[in-house]
Amino acid sequence: MTRVERGAATAELAVALPALLLVLAVALGALRLGIDRVRCLDAAQVGARLLARGEPVERARALALARAPAGATADLVVGSRTVRVTVRSRPVPVLARVGAVGAPEGVAEARLESAP
Repeated sequence: MTRVERGAATAELAVALPALLLVLAVALGALRLGIDRVRCLDAAQVGARLLARGEPVERARALALARAPAGATADLVVGSRTVRVTVRSRPVPVLARVGAVGAPEGVAEARLESAP
């Protein structure tokens, strides 16, 4: 090994490490996005099921939000024959910083049990 090559491995590691950390952060952010989407869908299904059975709107909202990620919102719409619940969470901060903006969301519909 010549004298010029001695610090090459250290310099290459110093350049590669931040890139590796960025890739890891984006991968973990994508995993969190997927988990939050599943939780939003599960929460929407719980809310729609409760509304379809005739539970009060606020009780259905509270139980749906208990299943949703922290900071999520729930929109509940009761029609004449069906109910529709949309649960939205906040965007994953790491993905928002790199430009991959998209908030996790879950939508569920159910037919009212009392509907003809």
